[in-house]
Amino acid sequence: MAKNTKTPVVDQRSDLVESLGEFSRFKNIDRATLMSVLEEVIRAMIRRKYGTDENFNLIVNVDKGDIQVFRERLIVEDTDIEDENTQITLSEALAIDEDYEVGDEVAEVVSLAEFGLRTILSAKQLLAQKIKELEKSLITSHYQELIGEIVVGEVYQIWRNEILVIHEDNELILPKAEQIPKDRYKKGDTIRAVILDVVSRNGTPRVIISRASPTFLERLFEMEVPEIYDGLINIKGIVRDPGERAKVAVESYDERIDPVGACVGMRGSRIHGIVRELRNENIDVINFSNNAQLYITRALSPAKISNIVLDDSIKQASVYLKADQVSLAIGKGGQNVKLASKLTGYELDIFREADPAEEEDVELDEFSDEIDPWILDALKAIGCDSARDVLRLENEVLERRTDLEAEVIVELKRILQQEFED
Repeated sequence: MAKNTKTPVVDQRSDLVESLGEFSRFKNIDRATLMSVLEEVIRAMIRRKYGTDENFNLIVNVDKGDIQVFRERLIVEDTDIEDENTQITLSEALAIDEDYEVGDEVAEVVSLAEFGLRTILSAKQLLAQKIKELEKSLITSHYQELIGEIVVGEVYQIWRNEILVIHEDNELILPKAEQIPKDRYKKGDTIRAVILDVVSRNGTPRVIISRASPTFLERLFEMEVPEIYDGLINIKGIVRDPGERAKVAVESYDERIDPVGACVGMRGSRIHGIVRELRNENIDVINFSNNAQLYITRALSPAKISNIVLDDSIKQASVYLKADQVSLAIGKGGQNVKLASKLTGYELDIFREADPAEEEDVELDEFSDEIDPWILDALKAIGCDSARDVLRLENEVLERRTDLEAEVIVELKRILQQEFED
């Protein structure tokens, strides 16, 4: 018959609890989790010494630094003992309390000193390891919940390929590829970025942040434009060339609200803050449309489109413009047409609209035997597809827009002009 006994409370202050206290002061780990970790470590000590922990009970008081270990053993006849860990002889039990009988259970306090210094040190190391693993897990789960959200941190270290940012005492990584090219930071600067991803490297979580992601621009609009935050205006698409240009398509669920006007604000008051944050990135805000032709027309702003021929089966559009609009549609280095293509989902081919009254012209490709291909590519990049497109532009304009040397432009025009004089 089991017998209830009063067991004296023994204060067993342990280095283990003190170690746990040190960790708890610096880590955001709740009390219940800390106690669970410490109990797991102590039970590992017990299993190491006794082979099992099934007949042991623990009381852990993290605040007071108390650990009490109780071992329960069944009383058997002196001649029947088989396992000293789970059984105790009647003689030994009577020495504790003369009322004990065979079949009763004896609960004894086990001093941590009995485990030996080496076991205690091993347990402290295991505790440190468990806390470290727990901390990594908490960091991972915390920042996974924040993916897509903006955080504000402090620049801690600047390296060649990444910037180390401190946020809530945690290290965040801003890779070079996720920086705005015009960003210039020094240690101690405040930085805003969006949580992009949480990855693991050698078991250590790496929180990746970004300032180049379209999501960063989307969150900035939500912060600056209440109608977006409240759900009255929806962002349908964002594409960016970080630090240079971005296109944002918006629509309103309330026909009384002008989505573009709301995003720009009175005299640009709302969008100016976003532009400054993005290092003067040029942001085009356009109205979204389910009409593909209208959407493409708006996406190629500020160019004026003459005609668009769509092939929806392959998501391709042939866009025709007057000669003076071609360069606007293409943009610097083809930037405008590339962003418009990404935003609309159509591959956009730009063509100069034929004018019956226009004098004879020759495509630049016809001069590939006389003019180096890289020069022809530089001319096409600024919207010059024919000889007369080049001849119409002043030498200074060509030099500024193509970075070609003055002597090269003079010789180039001579070759092109000769085609019409022969």
